[in-house]
Amino acid sequence: MATCLLKVSSALRAYSNKNSLVKIQKQWRSTSASLKEILMNQPPTQVTTLDCGMRIATEDSGAPTATVGLWIDAGSRFETDENNGVAHFMEHMAFKGTTKRSQTDLELEIENMGAHLNAYTSREQTVFYAKCLAEDVPKAVEILSDIIQNSKLGENEIERERGVILREMQEVETNLQEVVFDHLHASAYQGTPLGRTILGPTKNIKSITRNDLLNYVKSYYGPPRFILAGAGGVNHNALVELAQKHFGQMKGPFYDEIPSILEPCRYTGSEIRVRDDTIPLAHVAIAVEGAGWTDPDNIPLMVANTLMGAWDRSQGGGVNNISYLAEASATDGLCHSYQSFNTCYQDTGLWGIYFVCDPMEIQDFVFNVQREWMRLCTTVTEKEVDRAKNILKTNMLLQLDGTTAICEDIGRQMLCYNRRIPLHELEARIDSVNASNIHDIGMKYIYDQCPVIAAVGPIENLLDYNLIRAGMYRLRV
Repeated sequence: MATCLLKVSSALRAYSNKNSLVKIQKQWRSTSASLKEILMNQPPTQVTTLDCGMRIATEDSGAPTATVGLWIDAGSRFETDENNGVAHFMEHMAFKGTTKRSQTDLELEIENMGAHLNAYTSREQTVFYAKCLAEDVPKAVEILSDIIQNSKLGENEIERERGVILREMQEVETNLQEVVFDHLHASAYQGTPLGRTILGPTKNIKSITRNDLLNYVKSYYGPPRFILAGAGGVNHNALVELAQKHFGQMKGPFYDEIPSILEPCRYTGSEIRVRDDTIPLAHVAIAVEGAGWTDPDNIPLMVANTLMGAWDRSQGGGVNNISYLAEASATDGLCHSYQSFNTCYQDTGLWGIYFVCDPMEIQDFVFNVQREWMRLCTTVTEKEVDRAKNILKTNMLLQLDGTTAICEDIGRQMLCYNRRIPLHELEARIDSVNASNIHDIGMKYIYDQCPVIAAVGPIENLLDYNLIRAGMYRLRV
């Protein structure tokens, strides 16, 4: 994989510098493959669907290690106000023993294999995965099936895990970036499932019962919602046989009452401000409603997101950055750091910027952000877009470094798109974006749209919402 990424990086540099005064040696040009050739020759993603509805998707690179995991189409978005937090609670309980293995047996078995077992919960997905030697894939799949189908959910373990989750919530509350993004969702999607936090409120964590966990599993854990993904030294047919052996007889999900169809979550332009002058720096996020995973506008929004870029004072640079905002931050000291984001869900998304700055710099930085947003809508150039596309492609490929990253990409895309988009197709779609497309999506998603704002810390200098809203368009004579 590392060799492949080096080739990709070389191909991107050759592509972006073909008109440069710095010439690449002839023999290097003749031996290096084009980016398209490299991407076309990536191992294919094979997909098989079992009779029970479970899908198996793999990319076999022949590596000595492998990552296999279950991606489940269930997360905090599927909860109610009463059981918010149950998906994350269930993720914790999966490792606390099964009817076949105690927690100690499970941990010793994983340790003796030299493997790593992990899990996480998001707003739309729950994931359990194992990293191991290629020869240990059968054992890893058996363990994954055991913790999914046979979790004991003992009362003592549930009570012990309450304290663990409550401590985790305290840690999250000290991470101001996490706090700001939770507030951003609560404001943008107020009154809808996406507005709730993943961990849930404290009162729910203290009151969730074994029946709540069982009902959630019974409703949402079933083969039609499962993707078994594998990457690295994983033989597809062998993994299909393992899936049939361990999951083929699994039924469900079963319902006491059929869950309602996933309803669109309404976006509301609004704000949440939590002023605390004891915090040394202001933490602020400003966003507009973006596109869902399958929306064709998502690729241009990704390029626009790259155009906004990211910058951190501790890393230096910025003067020659693609983003004028990074250049201004580096030369004028407008902020300590900022990062643009494009967060997608099935039917909606948040596209915006998160920044940390000194208290009295908020107004100036917000002005510069909105000035850059207006530039995206009207005057961004082809040269800037071409640079952003190359950066996006490089970042996209660098993020696929290792079996775990590839496995995660497979599982997520199978749930979001019902297929794994080939890298050469993704590259072609990125290449098709031009400045006119950026102007169009800017006018559609940014220009004269109501933003959502979340701010924590010494935020006295943050302008009134109506003034920020007024900065979402420019009048020109």
